[in-house]
Amino acid sequence: MHEETVYEALDHAHGGEGHWAFGTGFDEPLAGIDTTVPEGVDHADLGEYCLMLGDDALVLAQRLTQWITAAPELEEEVAIANIALDLLGQARLLLARAGSVGVLGRSREKATDSIPDEDALAYFRDADEFRHTALVEAPNGDFAQTMIRLLAATTVRLAVFARLRGSRDPVLAAIAAKGVNELAYHRDHAARWVLRLGDGTAESSRRAQAGADAVWPLLAEVFTATDLELRLTDAAVAVDPADVRDEVVSVLTEVLDRATLQVPAWPADAPPRGRRAEHGAELAELLGTLQGLARQHPAATW
Repeated sequence: MHEETVYEALDHAHGGEGHWAFGTGFDEPLAGIDTTVPEGVDHADLGEYCLMLGDDALVLAQRLTQWITAAPELEEEVAIANIALDLLGQARLLLARAGSVGVLGRSREKATDSIPDEDALAYFRDADEFRHTALVEAPNGDFAQTMIRLLAATTVRLAVFARLRGSRDPVLAAIAAKGVNELAYHRDHAARWVLRLGDGTAESSRRAQAGADAVWPLLAEVFTATDLELRLTDAAVAVDPADVRDEVVSVLTEVLDRATLQVPAWPADAPPRGRRAEHGAELAELLGTLQGLARQHPAATW
């Protein structure tokens, strides 16, 4: 068999479906999915909701990639990279859905016409257009804190995606159906590390506890719905984040208990500042790395 590219050779060696890595190997991210917007659903609301979920995945993936070549084990380098790749795939599909319903913000003013919607949204929006939560934006901290954050973020996201499988929006339902399996693995991986570190040496336990103490306040805004989320929940398209609270609290409490860690006090609910595009100064640095190359060469082809 003749392959035109190195990727094709790799893909053929793994079944030849053109999707060797989820989120890559195809030009139309939503090909084959019914993209009809459900009757009565506002296009702008649906697009903004997709940005919220997509930005959570994009920013968390970027944080995880900061561990590449710095993780404690080579096997862990691969695992973190794979988790980040899964999240990038989810981000690509969700940003493509936002673009398909016309929610592109100011990205089209800066991106060339040849750049796909999802790339324009990822690389050519400014910080005040991102809709992710503070939970995924915060700096990594040490490895223990990174695993605690990954456990918390994936527990929340898995609970939301499990419910989104029944969304009236066929694209959200399809993305969630695929994402649930990935997120279950991500949560399992993080939980294993939290158990290992929390119930390990005195030093690893100290660091894991410090990580939990640092991450818990970031959960303050994840259960607070925006007006947009409430409208889409009433339309059976989205999930009210308050509805996943009990599941998230139960899972995180059980893991920390078994890891012999003290569960920090649960923070009081706070306004969803991240969903309203109110972010910390650390986002500018993160976006500088994420978007730098694309912005320096906006018309380049690769």
